[in-house]
Amino acid sequence: MDALELFEQASSDLFGIWFLMGAVLVFFMQAGFAMVEVGFTRAKNAGNIIMKNLMDFCIGTVVFLVLGFNLMMAEDMLFGLIGIPNLSIFTDFANFPWSSFIFNLVFCATAATIVSGAMAERTKFSSYLMYSGVISCIVYPIEAGWIWNSNGWLAQMGFIDFAGSTAIHMVGGVAAFIGAKMLGPRIGKYTKGKDGKLVARAIPGHSLTLGALGVFILWFGWYGFNGAAAGEVGQLAQIFGTTTIAAGFATVTTMAFTWLKNGKPDVSMTLNGSLAGLVAITAPCANVDALGSIIIGIVAGLLVVIVVELLDLKLHIDDPVGAVAVHGANGIWGTLSVGLFNIYEGDVVTRGLLYGGGIHQLMVQFIGVLAVGAWTIVTMFIVFTAIKKINGLRVTVAEEIEGLDSSEHGLASSYADFMPVTNSYGGLVGSAPSNELIGERVSVSMEDAIPVQYNNAEGVPVSTKISKVTIITRQSKFEELKVAMNAIDVTGMTVIHVVGCGLQKGSNQYYRGVPVEINLLPKIQVDIVVTKVPVEKVVEAAKKALYTGNIGDGKIFIYNVEDVIKIRTGETGYDAMQGDE
Repeated sequence: MDALELFEQASSDLFGIWFLMGAVLVFFMQAGFAMVEVGFTRAKNAGNIIMKNLMDFCIGTVVFLVLGFNLMMAEDMLFGLIGIPNLSIFTDFANFPWSSFIFNLVFCATAATIVSGAMAERTKFSSYLMYSGVISCIVYPIEAGWIWNSNGWLAQMGFIDFAGSTAIHMVGGVAAFIGAKMLGPRIGKYTKGKDGKLVARAIPGHSLTLGALGVFILWFGWYGFNGAAAGEVGQLAQIFGTTTIAAGFATVTTMAFTWLKNGKPDVSMTLNGSLAGLVAITAPCANVDALGSIIIGIVAGLLVVIVVELLDLKLHIDDPVGAVAVHGANGIWGTLSVGLFNIYEGDVVTRGLLYGGGIHQLMVQFIGVLAVGAWTIVTMFIVFTAIKKINGLRVTVAEEIEGLDSSEHGLASSYADFMPVTNSYGGLVGSAPSNELIGERVSVSMEDAIPVQYNNAEGVPVSTKISKVTIITRQSKFEELKVAMNAIDVTGMTVIHVVGCGLQKGSNQYYRGVPVEINLLPKIQVDIVVTKVPVEKVVEAAKKALYTGNIGDGKIFIYNVEDVIKIRTGETGYDAMQGDE
């Protein structure tokens, strides 16, 4: 074997290893999908979403091994439409194409898991498992075989979908649209306005931190998603470049668009912008140059915002994570963009329309989108209709309000030992902007404030009087209040996390293009019962610690306490309030 043959063998082995490593990166993307979906939904459903993402891959492994892989990648295809199963994994284990199986399996799981986010927070777990099994066993393998099996009818036409904008993302997005439409919106998502028309309510996710982590994991895994099938170093570098360019420009575009439209850059929408750019470049990643990647990314960044708001504000289809816009709309755009920006020619492939190749490749791409779209619409409508009739798609109203973690999995909370502050629909209230946090002004100085008048109960000596002081204020002031109370020898207090609002309710902000009305703001309630320390001293210390002159400083309530009983000793009244010397 000469030097050239050795080099070629080494290159072949190297890219065989990279092919499998790329599959591992795609598998890791399941963690990214799980984190995005958990972060963009409410805490009471986190465990349910994690289970769905886990089972997508595990159920997918079972059915794809038994049937799906053969339908997709069999050497013998019936009219280029469906593979003829030979079950060689059971009859010819040693020669089974394991690399191809593992590679295609992780992509199959990705297609299945896209739907999870769109149907989150109100789907029966058992029904979701049924859906997951069917799409992984039949729906995805057949259409993916048209595209990626060399004998598939779309492959024979010259249809280009290098890494799956159509085969994976558009299919997942279309299935998500059908599922979300048939399932209906979450409770409280849409309400009737004064004119009788439906008005969209924002239901923010409970953790943008998890959502952002998921996006970064997905972006990292996408280098394997798009690049695993590269045949040489130059092509792999090109794919890495186009993938990064499109995602970067899409993200910047979404940020700028939401900033101009809403007055502030939308964090969750910008995160979706990154994913939109990645989805759009998936089909053309190996077939476009830098300029094509830039345009693809810019369009994707605009498209994700437009489609999210179209579905939510106009069509009233509740998609908590934006799966339809990110995967469905941009899967279509990415596939068609090959017909516009393709820079290569082949036996059945022509350059893109904008690169002098005419309309041929664009028409081939359009035919592929129509065919796969029609297949997905028909099959998934049948699947969801059958599941709805047999098992039901949606949980009960009580189960949805309680949260799927509890009703479907017996979890008291996915966040043990943490006390989430919830809004009226069970979603976490975070540090969203409110009148107490932004745009504040000092209305009056502490010196000019009206002095507090204390009314002691008649006939009760001050030394033996028992009073309860309840302080409600912002959470950020608790440490200062604690220090102030300790300084005047008040060491006993009860602290409760509460939500509430006074006359000034939370100001409107935008979440994914929908106005957010923060009805209840996170506060702390501190209860202090005193006898030896005068109430006046407690109030003055609290005022000094909490005063800013801004809305939201809080209120102090003073109550007379009839009696106190110390359980351990049986002491009552003043004596019960005294600690051991």
